[in-house]
Amino acid sequence: MLRLIPVLKDYIWGGRKLNELYGRENSGNRISESWEVSVHPDGLSLCEGGGTLAAYLQTHPEAVNRNGDSLPVLIKYIDAAQNLSIQVHPDNSYARLCGYENGKTELWYVIHAAEGAGIYCGFRTDVDKETFLKKVKDGSVEECLNFIPVKDGDCYLIKAGTVHSIGAGCVICEIQQSCNVTYRVYDYNRCGGDGRPRKLHIEQAMDVINFSAFRDETGRSAPHPVEGGSMRLLTQCEYFRCRELSLDGSYSERAADSFLAVSVVEGNGRADKDVFRAGDSFFVPCGESLSLSGKAKIILTDLPNP
Repeated sequence: MLRLIPVLKDYIWGGRKLNELYGRENSGNRISESWEVSVHPDGLSLCEGGGTLAAYLQTHPEAVNRNGDSLPVLIKYIDAAQNLSIQVHPDNSYARLCGYENGKTELWYVIHAAEGAGIYCGFRTDVDKETFLKKVKDGSVEECLNFIPVKDGDCYLIKAGTVHSIGAGCVICEIQQSCNVTYRVYDYNRCGGDGRPRKLHIEQAMDVINFSAFRDETGRSAPHPVEGGSMRLLTQCEYFRCRELSLDGSYSERAADSFLAVSVVEGNGRADKDVFRAGDSFFVPCGESLSLSGKAKIILTDLPNP
């Protein structure tokens, strides 16, 4: 089992919650994202004993699965002190036409939500391109989006092609395909660090947006008892499976067919003989076992069942 050290990102909409919740420190700067489990070149997470997770997997390809496939996920914590841009991600086909390895489908798990906070997921009703573009240009785009108030523990699958935004006051654990391609549609006329409005990608966005009304395909389930606590399925899509373990005792699991990523979102305890606390992330190679004890809320991510 590998304990991972994250890569911290500072974007204009971020805040200080990841410092308050998880002790992340960025030389006094805000922390917008903490890339916890990543082999993406834009942010390589480190192994506590030295080197990157990407380097480890190059020499241990069987750690992802028995086929030696590349790690398909990127897991991060996000602190939205302001609304993120209205944006969309491409699917695999479009991304590869543009020279990228993958598109981006993602799961949002709400770690903390301020009163009244929410997320935008797709459209309230079917929308045509012309109407949507008009609203983008006149600044009323939020009127046609599907706003969902959220609370701690909520989760939503955001499929590629779904226009979306994390609202101010949300701290999110995002499990996504290993991709860093975002097409901004609307950004509240904000300027970046250079004092200029941030770039929009409206032409590409129009190519990939699903203009149908949002249909929730998360597939979450109710908790069921397991030894040492309870478990619930958050989602299972073609790219990843995510479960929430509410640990209250001792729990063990073997990563039989794929890696297992462990994201501690709340609480503390022990992972094997290693002490963990809220915010810690671990990577369990395929074929190895995980033993947990304590009182905590933990997200377990692996490959979906065949």
